[in-house]
Amino acid sequence: MIIAIDGPAGTGKSTIAAMLAQKLQGKDGKCFTYINSGNLYRAITLGCLRAGIAITDIEAVLAYAKTAALMYHEGKLYLDGEMIEGLLRSEEVEQNVSPVSAIVPIRHVVNDHIRTIAKGINAVVEGRDMTTVVFPASKYRFYLDASIQERAKRRYEQGVSSLSLEEIEKAISERDSMDRNKPEGSLYIGEGVQYLDTSDLTINQVCDTLLERLQE
Repeated sequence: MIIAIDGPAGTGKSTIAAMLAQKLQGKDGKCFTYINSGNLYRAITLGCLRAGIAITDIEAVLAYAKTAALMYHEGKLYLDGEMIEGLLRSEEVEQNVSPVSAIVPIRHVVNDHIRTIAKGINAVVEGRDMTTVVFPASKYRFYLDASIQERAKRRYEQGVSSLSLEEIEKAISERDSMDRNKPEGSLYIGEGVQYLDTSDLTINQVCDTLLERLQE
């Protein structure tokens, strides 16, 4: 059973997907793995930055992506044997991950890795094109959305960025534009995907809504 969740930055997809996997854990004897697809792109971006590889050097980035050792262990993402969960949301990574994820061959590498991880297991997978490209045949596909203003407010209140609210809002708007205009794996609502606007909902309310829809 694959539950695929897509949506733009700042909608709480990561938190909600992780919470959903936890709440489904053990139901009907099933175990669920949470897979954050965006973290795989962030890991590749982090690795390139560490190695001094220019993000604009597509061939070099692709060569690194093909050889990077990426794996999940006990719900945590490892790069070359190092647990890197706490390093993936730095401003430098955030500023460079969208161009990396827009490189079509890299999307193929990451998507194949995600399919391999999810093969034969129950998983909640979230990203930008999980419902449309990676798992388009899944019966359980959701698109989470929220206004740019609300998403910027959420990111600002997290206190993890040194940017002002207005700067965060601008950055999110630019990120949306890039994600919707990628040559492949662009962000859009696919046919048969259930839409949910989370602007006026708490994380718990969103999770409960998804659980209700799954039960339906």
